[in-house]
Amino acid sequence: MSGWVALTRPVPQSIVDCQLTHISRTPIDVERARAQHAEYEDALRTCGCTVVQLPELRASPDSVFVEDVAIVLDDLAVLTRPGAPSRRDEVPPMAEALRPYRRLAALEAPATLDGGDVLVVDRTLWVGRTSRTNAEGISQLTRCVEGAGYVVRSIGVAGALHLKTAVTRVGPRHLLVNRDWVDASVFGGVSLIEVDPTEPFAANAMLIGDRVIHSTAFPRTHQRLRAAGIEVVTVDASELAKAEGGVTCCSLLVRGSEA
Repeated sequence: MSGWVALTRPVPQSIVDCQLTHISRTPIDVERARAQHAEYEDALRTCGCTVVQLPELRASPDSVFVEDVAIVLDDLAVLTRPGAPSRRDEVPPMAEALRPYRRLAALEAPATLDGGDVLVVDRTLWVGRTSRTNAEGISQLTRCVEGAGYVVRSIGVAGALHLKTAVTRVGPRHLLVNRDWVDASVFGGVSLIEVDPTEPFAANAMLIGDRVIHSTAFPRTHQRLRAAGIEVVTVDASELAKAEGGVTCCSLLVRGSEA
């Protein structure tokens, strides 16, 4: 099969007990969150993906955020060891889901690393140093991918849960960034689009082909993206945002004829 496969997982009822680090807990309307997730899956299809919904993990509150438990590259998939202990039971079922698509590598204790802290730009993996990702996680990831020709570089993150809360790729040579949360000067050879200052969480966007999925919460940043010639597909992700989730979090993309 060619093109993109997007692996997703349903919103569990237990999402109301999700992990929170940088925002206060507010009530989550689970049914509304599920409706928004279905809209998100439709947006993935609009962008050319074949959506494969994995079984619900009812006892894992954050399991809809599949991005954090694996890093899928063209050559392999690396299973992470999430920084939140409550999420580590999500890794074995993700290994089984990814096995048909990629050869697998895995991080081991004492490493911790969340996939949301890994930004892939060509053959460079930028890895955020956060409360969820430690130095050993970055070191083990480096060993996993260097044989496949990837370079790993670490970067500090301030004020955000994950690196991809602060910066994401929105085009072949474009990054969307919140400069208050990450030092954007380290990214050479790319054009930077800054989020509107009234929309600090707007840096989380999902590039698929020549389209970008982005939350409806950030209309001013949409204008900046469109001014740069980027096609934006919007989704309402307001309930998932209450669980510190963004549009990149809710799927794992597998590209190429291996998919």
